[in-house]
Amino acid sequence: MVTLRADEISNIIRERIEQYSREIKIVNTGTVLQVGDGIARVHGLDEVMADNLLSLNDLLDNRKQRILNTIRNSEELRKGAIEQLERARARLRKVEMEADEYRMNGYSEIEREKQNLINATSNSLEQLENYKNETLQFEQQRAINQVRQRVFQQALQGALGTLNSCLNSELHFRTIRANIGILGAMQEITD
Repeated sequence: MVTLRADEISNIIRERIEQYSREIKIVNTGTVLQVGDGIARVHGLDEVMADNLLSLNDLLDNRKQRILNTIRNSEELRKGAIEQLERARARLRKVEMEADEYRMNGYSEIEREKQNLINATSNSLEQLENYKNETLQFEQQRAINQVRQRVFQQALQGALGTLNSCLNSELHFRTIRANIGILGAMQEITD
């Protein structure tokens, strides 16, 4: 679809008016039957019906007036279109500015939220890592303590077994006599 702007239409009409010439061409001839107040009754014109009235001197003025009215209307339409275009451009600039601001603010907000999520995730991962390390240390310490207890129990049981096997009645009597001797010596010292 071809669209013409108001200024193009105005230019075309101006060119046609400038090219208009007032050369009179005889197209049809007929017989004037009656004349009065710039009106003539003519007979013998093929394009005119019987008893049609033609105004000859107003014909050019009317055509010129219609052309001028068309030019004025097209000028008004062109001015209106220009004003509408300027308003549309102003709205477009405003919308573009708002879009840029929104884009910048929205981008900043998105970046901020992204950074907050990254920080929160990093903190969570760090806490989980610390918890894991603490749990591992606790489990290691617990395992070490269990091993120590078993080793200690086994050592005690082994020592007890060794002591039980080493202790006999003679060793027992010797130990008792040595203790009685030590106690007797201590009593003499204190007396």
